[in-house]
Amino acid sequence: MSTRHILLGLLAGGPSHGYDLKRRHDERFPQARPLAYGQVYTTLQRLVRDGLAEIDGTGSDGGPERTLYRSTAEGAKELAGWAAEITPPAPFVTNEIFAKVVCAILATTAPASTPNRAPTADPARYLIAQRAAHMARMRELTAVKTAPGADLATVLSADYALNHLDADLRWMTTTAARLTTLTAEVDPT
Repeated sequence: MSTRHILLGLLAGGPSHGYDLKRRHDERFPQARPLAYGQVYTTLQRLVRDGLAEIDGTGSDGGPERTLYRSTAEGAKELAGWAAEITPPAPFVTNEIFAKVVCAILATTAPASTPNRAPTADPARYLIAQRAAHMARMRELTAVKTAPGADLATVLSADYALNHLDADLRWMTTTAARLTTLTAEVDPT
């Protein structure tokens, strides 16, 4: 995710302080990692440097001095171009769950005489435990999105995460059904 473009998108709604941009990011992208304040201000400085945002004033309102930022016409153009770009599907799929299952199969089929052999892993048991963790997370996300007063960003974010978890579950089910065949391919003896 491009922090630069996300901040430009948030600035499209009007001038904002860095603190407000961070808060709005965390509200609008509830399933994303929260932005650090340092990341917000560093990105804002780069946007100003690159002519995509500008300082719209400073004020303290009885507190610490805060700088107000706004998007420039060039920033709006950059945002529109980025938003219209098709994001290519990832050329390679890397996933920790996939890696753990493959390593568990390899460890299971390693000869007992292998030096420094890892303890035998059980890929089937791992998939069952991982499935339970996914199901628990799906229940949490469903509760979040169906809670009274859930806003659109929360619902969309939860739906996105739920669909990815569902895809993982389907992969785990298919892989569990193929474990005997996969193990035999690695160790045909």
